[in-house]
Amino acid sequence: MNAYAALLRGVNVGGRTRIAMADLRSLLTTLGYTDVRTVLQSGNAVFTAPETDPATLESTIEEALAAELGLTTRCLIRTGPELQTVLTAHPLADVADNGSKMLAVFLSATPDPALAAEHDPVALDPDTIRIGDRVVYQWCPAGIAEAPALVPFLERKWRITATARNWNTVTKLAALT
Repeated sequence: MNAYAALLRGVNVGGRTRIAMADLRSLLTTLGYTDVRTVLQSGNAVFTAPETDPATLESTIEEALAAELGLTTRCLIRTGPELQTVLTAHPLADVADNGSKMLAVFLSATPDPALAAEHDPVALDPDTIRIGDRVVYQWCPAGIAEAPALVPFLERKWRITATARNWNTVTKLAALT
């Protein structure tokens, strides 16, 4: 069995797409996943399942959310080793001293190189944004509300799905997987 983290896009943020974490746990258990736990109220879950392609898990969960709960949202899956790599590759660790102000923006896919070159998110704030492997790191020293809106930029310019988690949440998810 492998451990996975499910990151639901835009759930329980600003009164939009709502889901009770008990319902999410129940849904994942119904799908046959085990050791299901949710983290916070923002659409994060960890579970174990037989080794499966993450893209298959994503589509299975998305389809079940729509069919069972009427919730249409994207789900990004990361394995435990992938989350650990995000933590160890942290390119802003020397300045990011507050986990609630440090973001990992998870990407649904590796961006098209031409789009990435044409629309470089680092240009939004060269001191606080770095690009990793299917993740963009963003340090928000004045707070997340004051930082450049990275998720909409990436989704619009790179034509991919993105979802952000603060560093404290990423660390918890990695520990649970």
